[in-house]
Amino acid sequence: MSEIPTIKPRRKGRSGMQAMLIPSRGMVAEQIRSAPEGVVTEAAVIRRRLAAQYGADACCPVTVQRHLRVIAELSFGALEKGEALSAVTPYWRMVDPASLLAKRLAGGPAFIRERLAAEAEGESGAGRRTGKIIPRSGL
Repeated sequence: MSEIPTIKPRRKGRSGMQAMLIPSRGMVAEQIRSAPEGVVTEAAVIRRRLAAQYGADACCPVTVQRHLRVIAELSFGALEKGEALSAVTPYWRMVDPASLLAKRLAGGPAFIRERLAAEAEGESGAGRRTGKIIPRSGL
């Protein structure tokens, strides 16, 4: 990716400083796409990869979570409109279906569980549609 990273000095502890990467949505989406299919990859792993890739000491967890929420909304919306799975960012690979975050994301825990199970069974979705979108409930 040809984006210029934003790295800001941040305090760490009483007297230390660290270089904090503030990633763009594109940087986060690229890392999500590279996550293995069918398993949950923790956001901390993505943050460490991003920090290492751009030469920072750390990656902003708040920014990553905000981007994840936006990516989830965009991806789920695209799937509802009938786009192929291969055309969206697979945000479900980053979210434990049992977590509170899963309840707040587009599609909810049931959709995330369904997608992870489908990927684990080998349905990567390249060129396919999900067949069923589970609507949000109670948000």
